[in-house]
Amino acid sequence: MKKYINTIIVCGLMTMTSCNDFLDLEPISEETTEVGYDNAGQIEAALTGAYESFQSSQYYAWDKVMFQDIRSDNHYAGGDNPEIFQFDWLTVTPTNSRLFEDWSNIYNAIAKANMVLERAPLVSDPVLSETRRDQIMGEAYFLRAYHHYTLVTSWGDVPIMDKFTSSTDPSEIRPVKNTQEEVYDQIITDLDLAISLLPDTYGSDASVNKARATAGAAHALAAKAYLQRPVKDYASALSHAEAVEASAAGYRLINYEHLFDGNHYNNDESIMEVQFLGGAEGTWGPQMHLPPSISGDTWRKFTTPSHNLIDAYNAEGDATRLNAAVIFETVSWVDEFWGNATGSSIPFAYKWKNADGWASADRFYLFRLGDIILLKAEALAGLDRLSEAAQEVNKIRNRVGLANLTAADQASQSVMMSAILKERRLELAQEGQRWDDLVRFGEVVNTMSSLVEIDLRTGQPFDYAMDDSKIYLPIPQEELDRNPNLK
Repeated sequence: MKKYINTIIVCGLMTMTSCNDFLDLEPISEETTEVGYDNAGQIEAALTGAYESFQSSQYYAWDKVMFQDIRSDNHYAGGDNPEIFQFDWLTVTPTNSRLFEDWSNIYNAIAKANMVLERAPLVSDPVLSETRRDQIMGEAYFLRAYHHYTLVTSWGDVPIMDKFTSSTDPSEIRPVKNTQEEVYDQIITDLDLAISLLPDTYGSDASVNKARATAGAAHALAAKAYLQRPVKDYASALSHAEAVEASAAGYRLINYEHLFDGNHYNNDESIMEVQFLGGAEGTWGPQMHLPPSISGDTWRKFTTPSHNLIDAYNAEGDATRLNAAVIFETVSWVDEFWGNATGSSIPFAYKWKNADGWASADRFYLFRLGDIILLKAEALAGLDRLSEAAQEVNKIRNRVGLANLTAADQASQSVMMSAILKERRLELAQEGQRWDDLVRFGEVVNTMSSLVEIDLRTGQPFDYAMDDSKIYLPIPQEELDRNPNLK
């Protein structure tokens, strides 16, 4: 029987009173949940608080890349943090503090969306039009779906949180896990509601249209969800991908280099992006990646591109995407994979290009059209429409100067799927997609088991010891200790 959580679940399923540091609504709205959010200004402020989770959470500043790219064959951990090495080496333990922080922040973001969904229908302020109320509800449904998607793809079976309450009743704050299928059903339900309520655009201002949930963003997430869930629905995924393309928002592919040069954010390819603005509204993520000549510091950086990734670009002759994603520089530290001596030239993750002293304005794309076109190709291949799938992949390849897929690439469904997976890697490296892609294509165990990366300190390949038990992250130990119902 499906069981939903009726609790705020802030800061890892704790009660509201013990998690005020994470439920940061008051500084944003100058209101508290006890006020009731009775007027238009208050409910708009609550919605702003829900969006703010994208900027305040460590997950969207950097850990999404760690969960997806460092954990996969795309990047090494670099740096000197044992907890981050666990993600690289596939030895993540429940006591890793990053797990609890991200789990808590993501559930906190869901709690904020739930509060909006509870209070918005009750606002009787004449300033709040029914059209705007519907939009607010649609935005909150989307946000709840997005964060549940992050949870289910990272941890597998997780509790669903579908209501806001400040109850401290143990029966409500100690939920059991829902199955992945149940979580995806909830995500799809929320996205169907969001699509019915959201506009294609909020007007002509791109800084608004790319910052807030739109029908296009909801269709994009639905396409992902229908493909990522354990039992795939290729037809539904295709329908939602086509809806993105048909949107009145007019999404289109742009010059690939412009996507990541720091000067073309809120562009026509962008569907939704985290609006880091720099300064007090900046992100520290780029400082963790960029070389000394850009970052201005000399300590060993994290998220080092792997030999395997660089080899994949070179094997395809893909100079455009390689140069957009990677920059080499000589360094003063020792890197055990790229040069076991000081003065070696090593690669740096380069899709974020401006460090700006821990307060960068570099954006994180939540969705962009290039990703959706490849999802469309995947759905077409799943429906055995291979020539049509190839046409979609070719759109992505041609814009970076690569030739069309060959007839051999389209020889069978499995071969076509392999070509799509390879293309997604080259297109989306360092964008927090790789691990999910490997899981969805059923290739994560094989890829990580056969990965050969030589530790130059020993001259031996590193053993990732990958098996099915490592596909999903362990639930944080703090959460297991607090809630005995989470097995």
